[in-house]
Amino acid sequence: MTKLIIEIFKENESIDTRTIPANEKRGELKLYSQVAYAHLGGNFPLETSISLEEGQPAYIAGKYELHQSSFQVGNYDRLEFSRKIVLVPLGKDF
Repeated sequence: MTKLIIEIFKENESIDTRTIPANEKRGELKLYSQVAYAHLGGNFPLETSISLEEGQPAYIAGKYELHQSSFQVGNYDRLEFSRKIVLVPLGKDF
């Protein structure tokens, strides 16, 4: 069985914060994310970004897989990623 492996490197153990200014419909919005690398079967992992919740600590360096709560069935009964991606250390069952 092949797993999608997400890797966090030591230099990416930090949270990136982006602020979107307020507009007439909503107040200021802050988005939190962390750089990660997805192993998709090529020679090198590809850089991606994992969204984090406000106050959530950054993931530490290591290899992870996606928790089943990271998926949902969306429009037209199609499988998709949920808004909140949850990483589980590789080899652990939660």
